[in-house]
Amino acid sequence: MRDKNIIWLYLFLIATIVDLSFLTEQNESMRVYSKPLILLGLILYFYFTSKPIASTLLAKTILAALLFSWLGDILLLWSDLFIYGLGAFLMAHVCYIFGFRLAQQPEGRVDSWYFIRTFFYNIPIFIVAGMVFYFIYPNLGGLKIPVIAYILVIVGMVTTARARFKKTNAASFWQILIGALFFLVSDGILALARFYKDFPEAGILIMGTYATAQLLLVMGIRSYLVGTK
Repeated sequence: MRDKNIIWLYLFLIATIVDLSFLTEQNESMRVYSKPLILLGLILYFYFTSKPIASTLLAKTILAALLFSWLGDILLLWSDLFIYGLGAFLMAHVCYIFGFRLAQQPEGRVDSWYFIRTFFYNIPIFIVAGMVFYFIYPNLGGLKIPVIAYILVIVGMVTTARARFKKTNAASFWQILIGALFFLVSDGILALARFYKDFPEAGILIMGTYATAQLLLVMGIRSYLVGTK
């Protein structure tokens, strides 16, 4: 079954390479065909490989996260639909937060020291998000509230991924944490390019880190499922 379904990962890989080549050539019109295929490959891969647990809340939340991401990818192809793309990705991150919480062992007893320690562990994440917001804030205009909401949610997604430390197997933890960090970097570059200062390499960096992020998140969930068998 694994060998049969790996074809969808090839679709993901080929679509990513083609999309990056279109970005290199600044051929935005052709990206209407390449960009939607990137997440479609991962969606189909996760759907078919997770069929044994398809009825579980974990499978449904991760599949929903991928579908919302796919919708966001399509909407962001048109700049005037940016706010709707932002909303789709916000929902994707909410689904990932629930999925990450489900893909771990129960926390057990939690004391006050745990929250203090967690806060300090998350400070680098807060700093990165805060710096991006500092640079883009003057140019947000009417998007201030939606962007603030989005930043809070993606920070929540990354900190939830980090909070899985020692609550799942090592492969799942690191794949999901690194994937979440790549997602944060991708969105940070996108925000800076759109609301602060654009630069020629922005598109390639955004899609390269984004595709890597989504692949690692899916593989992290797969590693969790394998580790719990």
